[in-house]
Amino acid sequence: MHVTRKKFIVGTVLLAAVLGGGYVFSQRKPDPQSQKPRNPVQSIRSALAQKKVIPVAVRANGYVVALNAVEVRPQVQNIVRTVHVKEGQEVQAGQVLFTLDPRSDQAGVAGAQAQLTRNRADLAEAEATLRRNQDLLSRQFISQAAVDTARNQVEALRGTLNGGQAAIQSSQVALGHNTIVASISGRIGAISVRPGSLAQPGGEPMLSIAQLDPIAVSFAVAERELGHILATYPNGDAPVVAQLASGEQVSGKLIFIDNAVDTQTGTVRMKAQFANPRHRMWPGNFVAVRLVARTLDDAVVVPAQAVVTGPERQFVYLVQPDGTVQVRNIDVLAIEQGQAAVAGLDAGARVVVEGTQNLRPGSKVKEVSAKEAGVKPGADGKAQP
Repeated sequence: MHVTRKKFIVGTVLLAAVLGGGYVFSQRKPDPQSQKPRNPVQSIRSALAQKKVIPVAVRANGYVVALNAVEVRPQVQNIVRTVHVKEGQEVQAGQVLFTLDPRSDQAGVAGAQAQLTRNRADLAEAEATLRRNQDLLSRQFISQAAVDTARNQVEALRGTLNGGQAAIQSSQVALGHNTIVASISGRIGAISVRPGSLAQPGGEPMLSIAQLDPIAVSFAVAERELGHILATYPNGDAPVVAQLASGEQVSGKLIFIDNAVDTQTGTVRMKAQFANPRHRMWPGNFVAVRLVARTLDDAVVVPAQAVVTGPERQFVYLVQPDGTVQVRNIDVLAIEQGQAAVAGLDAGARVVVEGTQNLRPGSKVKEVSAKEAGVKPGADGKAQP
């Protein structure tokens, strides 16, 4: 009993000590420095809206195509006798590629020439007979009918002679088909025949030739940009820049606009031509294409970072003279190289570029430097977090 009473007294004392400590702690005044203001001043970086002339570019993905390409097939069925080129070789227009077996056509030419010689001999004999008959008719030794018959024979043999000459030309053309030459200058692809192979007009191409310099890029742009391109470049010679996979940029010009819009994609197919002396562009390569479609004169421009996309529309935060910010709704006309051309904003207005994530209309702001904001310049010279 004595022990129980002792424990009760000790517990009562500890409870009183805890309650007393809590009361004292609750009565302590808070440290003014530990309290945060309800409306803190936000650190921002801002920029002035400027009026500029800004080119609006159309960007698209394209692929490289040969400006000219041909598939070489024989015009007659024959055996390949000689292959004069190698795969991957550069050839010039008119250069001999293949020689087919010419013996059959050579025999045809020889036979046509022999027949022509016979026709000439027959014509010469008929003309001599006609002259004799005309002489005999003048002395009234033969009738007019005999002279007419001789004259008809001469005319018939003259027609035969012309036919023989045409037969020789046809045989020579057939003989010429056994020598296959390049119709364009370019680079040869894979060769599908070898000496002794049977070449057929309707079979697999013997080889293909692609012109690599100059070369073309095929791409498609949205139909809404077609009117701007036609208005800006009425002659169709718009400058085009292609960026290769290596990052290198090459300049060319627009050479083709399709005559119809693709109804499935809503795009217009176009082609641009590029000089390619070092063969940096190869048929089938994918490239990024940029084409200036129009130019906005006296456009109000702000850094693209300043544009905030809200649930309903886009806006910017305007810095007021009293150090607060207000929301201004805008329409973005174009974004080029980190600059946004906008409508609904006057030149000279100061807009918040960095620090918009914590702002609300009426928030107090202060301008800080890039160093104070913990921002370092990127490789392009623009500020990056």
